[in-house]
Amino acid sequence: MDRAGKHVTNLSGEAAYKSFTPKPLPPNPPIALDNEAVDLLVKANKQLALLEGIAARIPNVNLFISMYVRKEALMSSQIEGTQATLEDVFDPLINENANRDVVEVINYIKATEFTIARLKELPLCNRLLKEAHAVLMEGSRGQEKNPGEFRHSQNWIGGQGSTLKNARFIPPAPEDMTTAISDLEKYINNDDDELDELIRVALIHCQFETIHPFLDGNGRVGRLLITLYLMQKGVLTTPVLYISYFLKKNRIEYFDRLSEVRHNGAFEQWVKFFLQAIYESAKDATVAIDKLTVLHDKNIEVIESMGRASKTALRLFSYLEESPIIDISKTSFELGISFKAISDSVKRLCELGVLGQSSGNQRNRTFSYTAYLDVLREGT
Repeated sequence: MDRAGKHVTNLSGEAAYKSFTPKPLPPNPPIALDNEAVDLLVKANKQLALLEGIAARIPNVNLFISMYVRKEALMSSQIEGTQATLEDVFDPLINENANRDVVEVINYIKATEFTIARLKELPLCNRLLKEAHAVLMEGSRGQEKNPGEFRHSQNWIGGQGSTLKNARFIPPAPEDMTTAISDLEKYINNDDDELDELIRVALIHCQFETIHPFLDGNGRVGRLLITLYLMQKGVLTTPVLYISYFLKKNRIEYFDRLSEVRHNGAFEQWVKFFLQAIYESAKDATVAIDKLTVLHDKNIEVIESMGRASKTALRLFSYLEESPIIDISKTSFELGISFKAISDSVKRLCELGVLGQSSGNQRNRTFSYTAYLDVLREGT
């Protein structure tokens, strides 16, 4: 079955190996949607439209977006085996405490913010993906692996210590990769395709992962590509979808479905899995936004009842929604409010149950907006 592509023999003799070269999109024969797929497509589009509507109505949408981007960054990195937690990402002293795992998550956040801004000047193209990759790899484990450049050598996918001989999957050889990624760029920007955008983005993500154009970071760039594509097409106006939560939860099926496309041309099964991912991710995001909105309104009410002290407390609360783990010195500096005033407000918010002390001794204490973190922590 060579619907998805074919195996090509490279080199000869002892050194010979077979790599997989994908056929250009869209698949041939075309994607055939059964009733289940049509239902999923309708459900996924409805849920995304609902999420878009809710996101447009919340007063401080940028705040939610920055939280979502962090959560997506964490999840996407965890799929690749990065050992970092939500607490690491929100650590007020992150620059002093960042280890390599945390750097990978921070870089994903930077790459997301960078590429979304870049989309205003540049269409979704290979140049943009290379720029995203350069940001992603800066100062992290993969920095010796040609950041910002497509590979010039063969890579492969397999367990620790695997070689070309026993790899689980060998993406296209460099020359075939160059052709394939160029074809994919054309498909991304081809507006003549009749397929629904959600099916197209499912195919694009799958194809990108099959091409594996970088020496490292392909999974993360490929998942970022989903958000960028949906934004370019106007399906999303903000990156409020964190699909990596679903993909992490169903990690084995995620990799199996991609594998089935390569081996058996099973595009339809992959598309159904992907539509389910979009639907559940949009639903999770909708629920999270609702919970965070209720929490925000409830705490604003509590703080406004504090009388004179509420002015500083409200500024502190705004800061907490951006940085849910704080230390007093840094918060005092960032807000330009005296240490004592912040300290008093923190104490009062602890008494009101808005804040809780999370760690440290008397000098280096940190405080957490726990209820807020609990909503974001789901699945991490």
